[in-house]
Amino acid sequence: MLHTTVTEYGCLGACERSQASSRITSIPKAAFEHLQNLCICDDSDTPFLKLRNRDGAAVLQVQNYAGVILTPDGTQIEVLPKIAKGEDENAHSNARKALLNMLTALKGFNHLQTSSADISKAKVPLLEVFISQFLKSVNELVKRGLKSGYVKQQDNLFYLKGKLLVGQQLKKNLVNKHKFFVEYDEYLLDRPANRLIHTALLKVAKISKSAQSQKLLRELNFVFDEVQKSKDIKADFSKVKLDRGMGYYKVPLKWAELILNNFSPLTLKGQRNAMSLLFPMELVFESYVAQQLHRALPNHMTLSAQARSKYLVTHGDTRFFNLKPDLEIKENGETTVILDTKWKLIDESLNNGTDKYGLSQVDFYQMFAYGHKYLGGNGNLVLIYPKHDGFTQPIEHSFDFDEKLKLWVIPYDAVSKDTNLNSTNNKMLAELGSPSIVATGNTKTSYFSNKNVN
Repeated sequence: MLHTTVTEYGCLGACERSQASSRITSIPKAAFEHLQNLCICDDSDTPFLKLRNRDGAAVLQVQNYAGVILTPDGTQIEVLPKIAKGEDENAHSNARKALLNMLTALKGFNHLQTSSADISKAKVPLLEVFISQFLKSVNELVKRGLKSGYVKQQDNLFYLKGKLLVGQQLKKNLVNKHKFFVEYDEYLLDRPANRLIHTALLKVAKISKSAQSQKLLRELNFVFDEVQKSKDIKADFSKVKLDRGMGYYKVPLKWAELILNNFSPLTLKGQRNAMSLLFPMELVFESYVAQQLHRALPNHMTLSAQARSKYLVTHGDTRFFNLKPDLEIKENGETTVILDTKWKLIDESLNNGTDKYGLSQVDFYQMFAYGHKYLGGNGNLVLIYPKHDGFTQPIEHSFDFDEKLKLWVIPYDAVSKDTNLNSTNNKMLAELGSPSIVATGNTKTSYFSNKNVN
């Protein structure tokens, strides 16, 4: 069983083809062929992988997704976000920590805890992080006590109990009239919530490579010995009913849903015997910035995600090309700032007419359209990129489309929560949204010129 780590846009190759190349991460031949077949059979199933050629060999290039891929031979491929130029363990640790921080803002992952010592040091592979947190939540559930529930049972008994099922009685007991085919309620541990958790425990027992997790798994499976494995996962989830006093079941069930249904923005199709969780980094980064900014804005301002009210053009009675900026700040119902998050690495040192910090002309055209349609050509626009070693503070001075419409470019730190940089940026964004500043065009630049921000 092999565990390997690769970053976004890194290349995976079969061992015998890639051992001599530093640009290719080696994986077993069986794992490579499995992933290659997925790409060849149906490219729509694998948008996170693209077939490429590197150093004369066929490789699979990871796209802008992060998470975990498991192949049928047991290979675990950890895909980390590209937020640093290095490929050493320190860069991997920061990338792992950043991903875990950002995932807490993603719908369905707000129960993810990032405060434990191992996770904060980012030494644990992502898959083992997910498994260990599931096991911790189940262990806490067990300490508080498994809840029994009334479960409907059907049986052919020698005595009448509950409700007689007439149809079954005639079919089964036409001769044996001394028996009764009945349906009754019995108070058992074998209720849907417990079945789902037990089934998830059995699944991760086949996946986890951690000795500590395996030890805890054996203990927990012993506790769930009286609970059957779920025969219909979808049906059992629909039957889950958390009675009064069962609030502590919520987190274990969320993890069970993740494990059993691969609840993720992207799941790897064709993986019937393994779990693969992949997250599109644009969505993860946008969710994280939205969460942090929402918490920081003053009460008189509101933050909306994915505005959809404007179109680029009108053709007769029809509107074409819906404009959907990532974030919109409003005050008193009026849009004051439009923001877009971009999961790209730009470089503040590339300040020349050729490189332009690594900024995209297409992104500027997009922001120009947002500015005219949502702000009426008068106000502030913001592009937000991930902070990394090459982009540690906002670019000084605005990019001026004209005297009234300005674009700002700022970094956002995903590795460490609540940093001074993020607090400064949040305060700056609130000021950009002040109607008095928008009206006069007198945008303050004090936050951008602070060279001591870290």
